[in-house]
Parts: sequence; structure tokens; C-alpha cells
Amino acid sequence: MSPLPSSLPLPRVLIMGPRRAGKSSISSVVLHKMSPHETLFRLDSTASPVTSTINNNALCPFAVVDFPGDWDLPSDNSPDDSLFGSGLAALIFVLDAQDEPFDHSLARFASLVARAVAVNPGIHVEVFINKVDGELFLSDEAKYDCRRDVMSQVQDELADVSASAPPSADGGAPADLSELNIGYYLTSIYDHSIFASFSKVVQKLIPTLPTIESLLNVLVASCRMEKAFLFDVVSKLYISTDSTPVDAASVELCSDMIDVVLDVSGIYGKKDPRRKPRGDGSEAGHEGMAPRTDSAVSLNSEGDLAGGGDSSYYDSQSSSSIHLSNGMVLYLKEVDSMLALVCLTREDNILKKGLVDYNISVFKDALGKVVAVNAGRGGEDKGEGGGGGEEGEA
Repeated sequence: MSPLPSSLPLPRVLIMGPRRAGKSSISSVVLHKMSPHETLFRLDSTASPVTSTINNNALCPFAVVDFPGDWDLPSDNSPDDSLFGSGLAALIFVLDAQDEPFDHSLARFASLVARAVAVNPGIHVEVFINKVDGELFLSDEAKYDCRRDVMSQVQDELADVSASAPPSADGGAPADLSELNIGYYLTSIYDHSIFASFSKVVQKLIPTLPTIESLLNVLVASCRMEKAFLFDVVSKLYISTDSTPVDAASVELCSDMIDVVLDVSGIYGKKDPRRKPRGDGSEAGHEGMAPRTDSAVSLNSEGDLAGGGDSSYYDSQSSSSIHLSNGMVLYLKEVDSMLALVCLTREDNILKKGLVDYNISVFKDALGKVVAVNAGRGGEDKGEGGGGGEEGEA
């Protein structure tokens, strides 16, 4: 499946917050593959909203709008429909964890939420508590204390805004914003926490996410895998996983594996002359690509990889397996345009590789139907549990 046509409207994600909270750094590191250390001297202060379009595949296309820290809402009393109206999917408020007190910033956040929810009640609101990498946060307890303080202050600010809000248009009581479901994430651009947090936000933008999760559950059970992730290869955001608990170390390990595959493919892969270059300009990251393994890497990769412009090498035949020293195996397989299935399983389960590959091919076919539905090119959602009954027991 190819990415959505550029003419179709994409769901928007707004990134807001106070000055020097790290908004542009987050956007540059996650979406544009800039090294975290380069953000210290290559980024200037954002003077006006900057829009980045992420359209690597048809499953999770979206646009990110990075707002300057001194940007304010229009002074009129009516909600700004053009900003918070149709197409707005999520609001991410970035807070500098090292810049206490948070009173002024969180008061502004509460007013933003009130305006956004008034126009778009279905908006997803997220708070990134950023820069939890300094001397003040050497222990996990300090990070969790900071998050609890922020959560408590946000609830108080939203309660105050709700109490002072005028009646709704129909004469009823205003919505109680303190009951709003807000996600809180501890983030840093110097580790994988920002990718994990952004992944969870992107997952909320996918209407067919429960179906994909069900398909992954069937695959994991059929092949006796420990864990399975569906990654966007270009951004390295995992857009779905099975229902078992997510281990941050496993996510980082799988993400590093994608770096290994892309870099080795670029060096040793064979470019298929029949394929047209994508030319989307995205680049794969080159940091943190040590596979944390003392065993062999087997690679089969031909074709084109988004990330190298005219000389990229990622296609439907791309796959890789990495045997770890603890008896586990990382297995990567391409399942759709710029989508990779990365699995963590035991060595004795990967011995039946043919059966595993067959089950993955069934999953790939079912995912293709879900992607078509998600992109608006299909009729009814036929992906729910698709192919599950045909999978073999590994």
C-alpha cells in the first residue's frame, strides 16, 4: 500500500508549550532524524508555526504543527474554529520539567484545553513533561514525583477554568474539564522515551488500531512470540503492538534493530533498477545502532528504502534476524510500505522459520485490508481477525 495522496486532509497534531521547553527539538529529533546533540546549536527559536507532514504509509499519516512558545490565542471570546476545528486530532503541551514553578504555564495550558474542547470535544490532550534528564532527575522517584505534581496542578487549573466558564450554547452547565482524560509522559530527547511517548500519541490517531492489535495477538499466540511491534520504518515510531505489557527496553531494542537493517541495507543491499525512487527526503537515524548482541546478523534486503532519496534499499523482501546472547531472537519482516513487523521470540520458536514466515504472510494480507480501510479505499472493515483461523501453530 502506498501513502495517502497529498490532496487528502491529514489529522493534525499541535505541539504547544512555553518557550525553551523543547518543542522544536522534539519535532526535529522524532520527525526529522536530527541528532539530539545537534539541536543545541542548529535550531533557532521558532518565530511562526511550522508544519511537518508525516505520510510514510497509509496507516498513520498525520501533520504536526509546531507553535512558537510566545504564541497566544486570539483575544476574541469565540473559539478559533480554524485552529481547533475539523482535522485536529491531538494537542501536545510540552512542559520543561526543570523550569519550576509551573503555575503560569499550566494556567495557559488550561485555557488552551478549554478552547480546544469547546470546538472539538473528541480531541486527545497530552502533556510531555520534557527534559527529565538533568541532575534533578537522577532517580525514577524524582521523575514520578514531578509527574504527580504536574497532574495535581493541571487538575486544579482545569477545575478553576470549568468553574468560571459561562454556560454552554444550549444553556446547560459547562463541561467539567477536570474529568478530561489527559495523557502524561516523562520525556527526554537523549533517550528513547520521546519516541515511545510520541508513538502512544500517534496510536490514538489510528481508527483501526483495535483491529491491528487483534491481528498481532493472533500472530503472537500462533508463533509463541514474546512480543510483536508494528513500526513505521522512517520515523521509528511503533504504531501498534500486541496486548501484552510493553517493556521500554524491548521497544528500544527493536528500534535499534531498524537502524541496523537500514544501515546494512544501504551498504550491502542491491537497488532494484525497476523501482522508482520515492524521494521523500527522510533520513534514517545513525545513533544508537549497536544491536546489543554478540551473535550474527542475517540480512536479505533488496530494493528501495525511504530515507535515502534516490538510493534507498528497503522493499517487500527486506528481512533480518538477530540472535541475542540471552537465547532470544529479534526478527524483522517488511509487511507494508514503510511498515515493519519486529518480533521478539525464543530461539527454539524461530527454528520453524517457514511456518513463522507463513503466519506473517497471513498477517500481512490481513493488514493490507485494514490499511485499505484506514486509507478510505475500502468499504467495510474486513480486517477484524482476518486470517487468524488460517494461521498455523509454530
